[in-house]
Amino acid sequence: MKALTFSRYGKSPDIKITDVPRPTLKPDELLVEIYAAGLNPIDNMILKGTFKPILKFKLPATIGSDLSGIVTEVGRHVTRFKPGDAIFASIFDLDTGSIADFAVVPEHAAALKPENLDFVQAASIPMVGLTSWQSIVERANLQPGQRLFIPAGSGGIGTFAIQLARHLGIKVATTTSTGNLKWVKDLGAEKVIDYRKEEFDELLKKL
Repeated sequence: MKALTFSRYGKSPDIKITDVPRPTLKPDELLVEIYAAGLNPIDNMILKGTFKPILKFKLPATIGSDLSGIVTEVGRHVTRFKPGDAIFASIFDLDTGSIADFAVVPEHAAALKPENLDFVQAASIPMVGLTSWQSIVERANLQPGQRLFIPAGSGGIGTFAIQLARHLGIKVATTTSTGNLKWVKDLGAEKVIDYRKEEFDELLKKL
């Protein structure tokens, strides 16, 4: 199968489309035909070697963490999915990549794709969604009525985090540029600060 791989870390990671063996399944994994893949800033940081001491890839390695696609095969221990299911997932830190014809996905890392999202939209969600949930719910344990400042509200994580926080009843303040003021307000931010014109640290003290 075809995959987008890198062969070394640094400024010249030797990125290219190569033929790689089709992955084989473990009992708790899904084989997914990739319909769309998402790239995040951390994927570029991996290529530069920033996470080399933490993430152990066997080079050459396939690039990408987020994906959406159709399940084509399931391991014998899988119970939540079947061939033909449309799913989305993040396979970050699993020594495999998403920019390929096929990828293996652990059952615990996959979720059914919402019917109202196409495959490209679904592939854009996993890492920003997980980051937002882990930050707001698991780490900060914010409760309805509490206040949350989200910098860069029009960015990938910001747009998701604003909506999640508002869904949970949390009051949101955020920063963005002039052209995105309406956009982040429509997402649910109660206080929107134009960082090009206003000093957000002073304004936040008054909230």
